[in-house]
Order: sequence, then C-alpha cells, then structure tokens
Amino acid sequence: MKVLIIDEMHLSIIPMLEDLGHNVIYSPKITRSEILDQLHDVEGLIIRSKTPMDKELLLKAPKLKFIARAGAGLDKIDLDYLKGRNIKLFHAAKGNRDAVAEHAVGMLLGLFNQLIKADSEVRKGVWDREGNRGHELAGKSVGILGFGNMGSAFSKRLKGFDVAILAYDKYKKGFGSKNVKEVIWEELKAEIDILSLHVPLTSETKGFLTIDELASFAKPFWLINTARGELISFETLNEALDKGILKGAALDVLENEKFQNFSEDQKFQFEKLAARENVIFSPHVAGWTFESYEKINQVLVKKIKKEFK
Repeated sequence: MKVLIIDEMHLSIIPMLEDLGHNVIYSPKITRSEILDQLHDVEGLIIRSKTPMDKELLLKAPKLKFIARAGAGLDKIDLDYLKGRNIKLFHAAKGNRDAVAEHAVGMLLGLFNQLIKADSEVRKGVWDREGNRGHELAGKSVGILGFGNMGSAFSKRLKGFDVAILAYDKYKKGFGSKNVKEVIWEELKAEIDILSLHVPLTSETKGFLTIDELASFAKPFWLINTARGELISFETLNEALDKGILKGAALDVLENEKFQNFSEDQKFQFEKLAARENVIFSPHVAGWTFESYEKINQVLVKKIKKEFK
C-alpha cells in the first residue's frame, strides 16, 4: 500500500513499513493543502496532531484503508465517518503508557516536595528549608479517573508508595485487584487526596471538571492532568485554587496550548495560574520520551501488519 506519513516520526518506521512491502512517503513538513492534493491514491495515513482528520480531508482519500495515530488521543478524528467507510483506525496508547505513568508520578513527587520552587530559590542563593517543607505520599488516597492504558500503568507505578488506590471508569468494569479498588465516582470523591486524570477528550469529558464538580469532593485534593487540558479550564483551576478546593495542580496539558492564540481572558487566567507556587507545568511531554518515540512505531506497525497480512 501507499502510506503517507504527515508528521515527525522516529525514522525506524520507514524500514519497518517497507519490510512489509508498503510504499512509504515520509513528508513531515507537508501542509494541509498539500496533503489534500496528494490523498487521491493514498491507502494509509500515519499522523500525530498536525491537522484534523475531518470529512473535508477524508473525502479526498477514496482509497484510504487505515489511519494510524502515533499517540493515544483520537479527538481530532471523525470517528463516525471512518466507521461509515470501514477505514481502520490504529492508535498507540501502549507505546507511551509507561512514559505517561512515570511522568505523572514525577509531577506528583515534584508537587509534593516543592522541587521546582526549591530549585529556583537555591539557584538564587536562597536557603529556605521551612518554606520548602513537603508532603509524603504514604498514607494518602489516590484517585484515578479512567482506567485504560494510562490509568492502569499509573496505578502500577504507585505500588511502592504505600498509598490507597481508587479507580473509576464509566466504560470499564471488573478491573479491581489487590492493589486497586474499583469504585463508583461518588465513592472516589468521598475518599481521595489526589486525583489523576486519564480519560480521552470527548463531548462527555470536555469541561467535565467544573467548579461545582470539584466542590463536591469531600476534602481538598491535589490534581494531576496528563490527559487533555480541555477537561478543566484555566478559570476553573484558578477558582478552585483560590477557594482551597484544590491544594495544588500538576499540569502537562492546558485548555489552550497555543499561547499566541490565547483570548484575553485565557491570557489573564493563565498568568494568574503561572504565578502560583503550588502549580507546576510541563509542555505536553508526558508521553514524549526517547523510548516511547520508538515503541509507538512498533505498536502501530504490529497493528498494521496484523490487519493487512
């Protein structure tokens, strides 16, 4: 098949696909208009997040048999249209789940021990031990919202920290174990000290964590978001932190990740968020390790090979 790769990928994917007999066109610098012009005879598309896989684009690809996304999220893909045309969709959640899980633990430890603040102060010659007193994870209850690849991988990384792990997944049942207590959403809200988000962005989850939802938790808690920024807005984060509903937040993703496209309100709210010492950020890199860069290729090619023997 003719396979067009439209985003930066670890270059190992080219020989892996060629070994299966496919004709690979690697065009990571290609624009959307150029993609539309080249799709007429393309049978496979490999993507990250360059451009939406919407109906306008997909109509230009009459021979398309599959789309493979080098990542977990599918929110920019017209899933209904793919299903209607029987175009296969592969994604690589297994390729970066370990990276996401480790990053979430790292952010949690950084938040609990004020590592960003402490590092910045010491570099400036400030030796403030009391002002950087931290918290211990042992004895805390950690809630996991979404128990798919990412949520389950995160739970495994917590085993050695002597925490209670509670998990809720609306669409998955029977996953409880000796180490993970499967609960309903209301039970999770009643018990946890830490909430880690591991759900995809859908019409159901977008803006799900409103101020009213956060206020319904039984006690103040820390929030970790390595999933999608649109689950909770800047404004809601600030209000929850101002009111003491949230003790702190570790954010790998943001409501809007294009700083140059911030609205005036988003700019104001983000600057307020960024000034807080109990909030830490990373630039959507939880799943972005050197190891996952290659593992994503292996996962995708394995799925392609299995479907198109």
